[in-house]
Parts: sequence; structure tokens; C-alpha cells
Amino acid sequence: MSQHAPPRTAAGPGGGPRTRLHYIDNLRVALTVLVVLHHAALTYSNIPVWFYLEPVGDASAGLLDLFIVLNQTYFMGLFFLLSGYFTPGSADRRGVRGFVRERLVRLGVPFLLFVLLVRPLLMIPPYQDAVAQGLAGDMPFWLFAIVAYDPGPMWFVEVLLVFGLAYALVRRLRRDRGRAPEPRPADGARLRWLWPVVGFTLALAVVSFLWRWVNPAPYYWPVLGLPSPNYLPQYVSLFAVGILAFRGNWATRLPGAAGWYGAGTALTALVAFFAAQGALGGAEAAAGTPQALALMVLETFLSVGTILALLVFFRRFVAGGGPLSRFLSANAFAVYVLHPLVLVAGGVLLAGWEAPAAVKFLALSALAVPGCWALAAAVRAVPGVKRIL
Repeated sequence: MSQHAPPRTAAGPGGGPRTRLHYIDNLRVALTVLVVLHHAALTYSNIPVWFYLEPVGDASAGLLDLFIVLNQTYFMGLFFLLSGYFTPGSADRRGVRGFVRERLVRLGVPFLLFVLLVRPLLMIPPYQDAVAQGLAGDMPFWLFAIVAYDPGPMWFVEVLLVFGLAYALVRRLRRDRGRAPEPRPADGARLRWLWPVVGFTLALAVVSFLWRWVNPAPYYWPVLGLPSPNYLPQYVSLFAVGILAFRGNWATRLPGAAGWYGAGTALTALVAFFAAQGALGGAEAAAGTPQALALMVLETFLSVGTILALLVFFRRFVAGGGPLSRFLSANAFAVYVLHPLVLVAGGVLLAGWEAPAAVKFLALSALAVPGCWALAAAVRAVPGVKRIL
């Protein structure tokens, strides 16, 4: 995470950058791989929120649980931040109406296709399990699929569509008041970042603490299919930060020192969080208590620090845009939409193999990651599909 200046980007139409930020493409690819690994871990974990579950029951499943919980603290929030970053430029180029149409096509259509075509296939293993355990009764498959509805990983697309439409509404109101976007600062303009980052982290921690106190929701919201409602304040705020980051040209102005700060605070917060958990005997602190607030502050410093470290690390060391990078980036969204098919098929394929949970996770991941990109590329080769995937 060097102090070297980031690559410069020229201003394009509407104030957007003409030069593609390849490191952001590469970061989104890495996050998409992490999504695949996250759901592969769910298959063999003790957390029953996936289409195909195989409770192996050995101690290594606890390691998968830890992997899942740590991912949850930052990775979807980072997805929302990156999505927010590209939102203003898209609206600048297309106008508000064009932006809304584009969001409905690129997000709404894949969401509907997943729910109508992909999800029924994914519900076959849960239905078979329910029948085998006598839980389905005489319920036909089609009714079971409706009663057990949730959008699976497409909850992110669902929420992102809502955020995009809300942004379009705000932008329309601002335009009606005669307020146009200000010019973006130059790449070399100095950015005051430390205290704003600290202030944002503390504010997000307090808001998240209050949210979890007044809304002690379970780890899942049915119908909407939101698997992590506790993190809604993070998702909303980081999407907004992404918008501000675009307008302020923060992607290129953020200094390398921010990466070191992020890595240091994330590591410190992680150690302190585990120490605090040990002091609590491994139990969760009751909502609204000082202990819960302290844990929330540590968790938020962990998430914000990790996000900063990843942004600067990828900008400095993973900024290439070669053929492989372009292939992976072009197919990343399709991978996100289609990866449950590959994971469920792979889980069924490995079902007869007796091995520790962590070993089966590694085997499934090794099959699924290349399989997801192969499936995505094949589907996108169908004429017209690239318009929505």
C-alpha cells in the first residue's frame, strides 16, 4: 500500500472518468469470488440459510461459520459502495429517465428471470428433503416453491434496484430546484480523509447499534429474502458514500496511507472483538447494552478498515486490465446471478463423499469458481443476453 500516486483519469462526458478503473473491476471480481466461496461455506456450515445444505457435523464446520460471519461484516457493504460509485456517472450519461430504464433492465429483468426460471430448479433439493422428513405433507412442488419463497442471493439486486430508484428520485428533485452537480476535483487535489473516516465509522456504529436495539430482527427477513437486516444501515450509508466518492473523485485522491490505516484498524478491531467475546464467555451482548455498543464499534472499525485496505491494495497492486481481467469482469454479474445453480449441482455431486466440512468446502469451491465463469460465459454467448447480464 504505497504512497505512490494513483493512476490518473481524464474527465469524460458529464464529469465521469474516461479511463476505466481496472482495479475496481478486479475488486468486484474478487468480491464475486468471495460470494461464491461464502455460499459454498454455507453448504457445510451450521448456518441453515442456503438452498442445499449438508450438515457434516464435524468441528471444522465452526471454521466455516467464522469465515461466513467475518465476510458478512464488510463484503456486501463494499459491493454497495462500489455500486454507489458508478451510479452518478450512469445517470449523468443517460439522464434520469434513461438511468431508471437501464436499472429496470439490468437489475429488474435478471431478478425476475432468477425468481421465475432459476429459483424453481434450486428448490428441488429442499423440497425433496421436506418430503423425506414428512414436512411437506401432500403439498405439491409448485405450492412449496411459492410458500418457501425468497429471492436467495438476488436480495442484493432487489435492494440495489430500490437504492437506484431512490437516487433517481432525489436527483430529479434536485434538478427541479435548479441544482446541478459540481465539477469533480482534480486527481491530484489533496483529500482530507482521516477524521472524516473516523467520524463516519463512529456514526455508523452508533446508528447500527440503535437499529439493532429498536429492531431486534432475526438474521433473515422472509418474503423480502434479506439475510442480513442488521446491516441495513451499513448498506445504505456505504451506497451513499459511493455516490459522494464519485462526485469527490475519492477513488484517485485517497492516499496510500488510508490503506495502512484501514489494515491497522481492521486487525486491531478484530483482535479486540475476539477478546471482548472471550470476556463475555462467547455469548452475544444483549441489544441496547454498553457491551453491545462496544462490540458494534469494534465491528464497524473492522468493516470500514477492511474496505479501505482492500480499495488501496487493489489500486496499488491489482490494477491490470488484461484479457483475463476483462473476461472475469465482463462475466462477474452473470456469475452472481447463476452461481447458485453451480453450487447446488456441485453439492449434490459431492453428497456421497464422506469428508470433513472444511475439506468438502474446498473441493466444492475448486469446482464452483471456474464452473461459474464457464456457465456465465456460455449463457452470455446467447444472443441478446449480454444486454441484461
